[in-house]
Amino acid sequence: MNYASFVTSGDAPTWGVVEDGIAYDLGPTGANLAPTLRSAVEQGLFGMVGPELQNAPAYAEEAIKFLPAIPDPGKIVCVGVNYRSHQQETGREAHRTEQKAPTIFTRFADTQIGHLQPAQMPLTTSEFDYEGEMALVIGQPAFQVREADAFQYVAGYSIYNDFSVRDWQLATTQWTPGKNFPGTGGFGPYLVPATVLGDLDRLVLETRVNGEVRQKASVGDLYFTIPELIAYVTAFTKLSPGDVIVTGTPGGVGRFMTPSGLLAEGDVVEVEVTGLGTLRNTVELVH
Repeated sequence: MNYASFVTSGDAPTWGVVEDGIAYDLGPTGANLAPTLRSAVEQGLFGMVGPELQNAPAYAEEAIKFLPAIPDPGKIVCVGVNYRSHQQETGREAHRTEQKAPTIFTRFADTQIGHLQPAQMPLTTSEFDYEGEMALVIGQPAFQVREADAFQYVAGYSIYNDFSVRDWQLATTQWTPGKNFPGTGGFGPYLVPATVLGDLDRLVLETRVNGEVRQKASVGDLYFTIPELIAYVTAFTKLSPGDVIVTGTPGGVGRFMTPSGLLAEGDVVEVEVTGLGTLRNTVELVH
């Protein structure tokens, strides 16, 4: 069952279930089970909805405007250089053999965009790049979680495109500026309950630019696994229901291609993950 945050008419945000091309409104403009998808996760409604769909207002999927899967997470924790193939292309593979902890940076919630919304390339950069990733959403309060228990804290999974302004990102050793321009955090289209995905190692992540495959990797190729990431992050900060961990991108980003594969205005970027759908955003130059 695919959950999503969206707008059906006007500017009123809501959320619901999207199945077989139909969006069922379970939020404040519909069945009103909870004000937001984040609230539904907090209240234990996520993944439990069933009969309520019969009485919920229904819309064609093409008629809704997708919002970020969780528009209002309290925290977005991102992981850098966490696939072996990306370590190789960045020249960090040798260093990683000695690395004891993941590279962590943060993204702000108000930088996020939904499926089919434009990725905003600032006029001040010539190095706009894509990073297809899988994201997880926390389902219950999590602090000092053991690796063995980590999956119990995951509500669901989604797709992320961590659009990056590379010249700002790499100007110093701190990546935060290049990861937080407005309209650069693609998130969605759906949030899928963890219980329906099964073995994560069988999932394949693929990123395409104008139809050309740029990234393709098994989620099983993560250097730091999802339990390791949850244990590490919750060792230093408390996570709440609706918080997001973005797990890293595989090799094949535009900056390290020859010739360069950096993005230009009008490029269409798609990130597909087995069982999670396809996140699509078109690059728009912001004047």
